[in-house]
Amino acid sequence: MPPTFETLELKLQPPVAILTLNRPDRLNAINRLMKREIGQVWDIVATDAGIRVLVLHGAGRAFSAGFDLKEAATRDLSGVGQLWSALRESFDFIMQFWDAPKPSIAAVHGYCLAGAFDVALACDLTVAAEDTRLGIPEVRFGASIGCLLLPWLVGPKAAKELLLTGTDTLDAHRALSLGIVNRVVSRDELLPAALELAHEIAAVDEHALALTRNAIRRSFDVRRLRQALEAGFDTATLVSATGGPERAEFFRISKEKGLQAAIAWRDQRFARGSGGT
Repeated sequence: MPPTFETLELKLQPPVAILTLNRPDRLNAINRLMKREIGQVWDIVATDAGIRVLVLHGAGRAFSAGFDLKEAATRDLSGVGQLWSALRESFDFIMQFWDAPKPSIAAVHGYCLAGAFDVALACDLTVAAEDTRLGIPEVRFGASIGCLLLPWLVGPKAAKELLLTGTDTLDAHRALSLGIVNRVVSRDELLPAALELAHEIAAVDEHALALTRNAIRRSFDVRRLRQALEAGFDTATLVSATGGPERAEFFRISKEKGLQAAIAWRDQRFARGSGGT
């Protein structure tokens, strides 16, 4: 029997593991405990010979709204060292899906934003429900993206549009046209479609599958993906360390009035016609 987690549900149904983000009251926001527990899940999956593929999805009305900003607002990140450690924790969390020893499929619905969008990008495949809204909105509150996978997976024009506007309303069908997701299905078909893909992958010869995944990753490494991501991480740390009026105001409102008020302030700034999405 798999262990019990506080923020997750894990079902081992060989040859597939189904991992459910289970903080529906917080739109499955990824907090530090969830990061640690997902690391434990990967340890289990890596050593279970019966599990060939992991399917990741979210409980409730969203896949995930991203990293837990409410928790982040309570942490002391005043020093560069603390800030670097916090950002590195998130970077390594995302990249564990890219580097995972076994394939992963993200089944996304509702909101798939910020760090959760990065996780979906890092998974081998992504299936999206028709109601999914995706995006990386960090730039809208003066932050930078710590794991810049998107430019490697779509064309430069599309990556710049999404990253420089910080839109969080990218719909599933446009995401499909950009190659961000593999399939778009109805909400009811989401998990069955992801499981169908998982079983197709699991039927492939294990040795050939592993070598093919490694070859794909090596093709990115030859193009210096890892070095580029590290450089992007350094820039994200610099942006966060130096701050800016938008970032300071966002987190001030978040601490004083709550995260919903801060998000409302952010959205109001982009609802004046020229910058709205």
